[in-house]
Amino acid sequence: MTSAPSVRTGERDTPSAPARAGLVLSALILVASVANLNLSVANVALPDIGRAFDSSQTRLDLIAIGYSLGLAASVLYLGALGDRHGRKMMLLIGVTLAMPISVLAAWSPSDIVLIVARILGGVSAGMAYPTTLALITALWSGPARTKAIALWSGVGGAVAALGPTIAGAVLEAFWWGAVFLVTLPLAAVALVLAAVLVPGHVNEGGGRVDNLGGVLSILLVGALVLSINDAAVPGAGLRAIVLGVIAVVAAVLFVLRQRAAANPLYDLHYAGRRLFWVAACAGIIVFGSLMGAMFVGQQFLQNVLGYSTLKAGLSILPAAALMVLVAPRSAVLVRRRGSRVTLLLGYVFCLLGFVAMLLLWKEDIAFWRVALAYGLIGIGVGLAGTPASHALTSSVPVRRAGMASGTADLQRDLGGAVLQSVFGALLTAGYSAAFARELAGAPAALQPEIDATQTELENSFASAVDTAQRYPAYAEQIVGAARSAFLDGDRWTYAAGIGAIAIGALLVFFAFPKQEKEQELLRAYASADR
Repeated sequence: MTSAPSVRTGERDTPSAPARAGLVLSALILVASVANLNLSVANVALPDIGRAFDSSQTRLDLIAIGYSLGLAASVLYLGALGDRHGRKMMLLIGVTLAMPISVLAAWSPSDIVLIVARILGGVSAGMAYPTTLALITALWSGPARTKAIALWSGVGGAVAALGPTIAGAVLEAFWWGAVFLVTLPLAAVALVLAAVLVPGHVNEGGGRVDNLGGVLSILLVGALVLSINDAAVPGAGLRAIVLGVIAVVAAVLFVLRQRAAANPLYDLHYAGRRLFWVAACAGIIVFGSLMGAMFVGQQFLQNVLGYSTLKAGLSILPAAALMVLVAPRSAVLVRRRGSRVTLLLGYVFCLLGFVAMLLLWKEDIAFWRVALAYGLIGIGVGLAGTPASHALTSSVPVRRAGMASGTADLQRDLGGAVLQSVFGALLTAGYSAAFARELAGAPAALQPEIDATQTELENSFASAVDTAQRYPAYAEQIVGAARSAFLDGDRWTYAAGIGAIAIGALLVFFAFPKQEKEQELLRAYASADR
């Protein structure tokens, strides 16, 4: 296969695609798929994990977001290390570490160990995942890059959406820990293909890495996500405030450090570019919506509708299929109409998906209502993912590809971690408040039993089911009350999703430039970077 004609990148004359472009892109997408699959396989297993460890809703939330937390907290620092010391090396190390960490997650003796394993898995993905987009940015240019990013984004989102389906099928035959082993063969194949096919040092930067900035970025993102997660936990208010203060202080110190550092980890000059920062914010909401919808939706399908793990996982297939179908068309739409129109169209479909959840998702609903909501969100993410990532990578020189790709990954992982934390906090608060109302209306004769079990009943749906098993005479009433309370809680989350998407759409509408202005800005950036 011969390479395409040369185009000007602002760094050097490069072919628009590397030799053996299809194989190289397949290897990079496969590496990214390991991270995307690990990101979502836990969601279907949450009810089983909750029963195995008698976990609180808060710990289940941490298991769900742990991978996103580790990845989001480390991605900027590890992306910079890859830019300096070798992207391919970081990619290979990350994929290699993912395998033993998956084994640790599968055989975790407690939910605390499982949370730690999920966070470590996210850190290993932070080595490999941002490198895939950085290499696409370095190896492709022009329309070929847009198409490659569309495939990377669409397939990556689809694989993440397929995670619950694969996990559901595994849970039909094996214990909950098996869901963390499904990526092992994929990781092994990805490791071999990446080692053989992916080029080595391509447009990597020089200079020292801003290690202090890296530590501050980890502290900032980690404290922010954990603060949000703790916000609705009974008795954890002080901890949430302390973590929030740490996040604010770390953010201030990070900005000061980046302004003073000779070779900043996160160059604020590039981050301040209009196309860059608007696309970053827009992507956080879009990808966060997908992860949040899967997080709450999988629990709804199993807890309220009584779906098996396999059926709950299969419900995600419409989103996965439509993401793959829409992503290539998104690349065409970006070229013809610009990123702004494509982003806004994606937001419209995401908004319709959450409206469908709020209005249609109730007890005893038909499967088509579940498929409709997920399908709308799949179309929205498939449309919006390409322009969000393309705008980031096109706004910076190739030597800063790690920064752009780190931000693109941060969109997915910080968006997923933040919105899952927000949704989890709202779900916990809504469930507890609704169950407390249910208990307040119980007959006085049941008050002694209620006093003895109230904390367990209000803790989580899984905890309420465990309590119902100890009181078989009241099991039907307890489980019914838990379903009703869960429905109240998840309505809070769907309303929050609608609000977040509306804010993102307004930001894109007013702040992202139209197509002609977008092209003008890209030409100005390329000229300045030369």
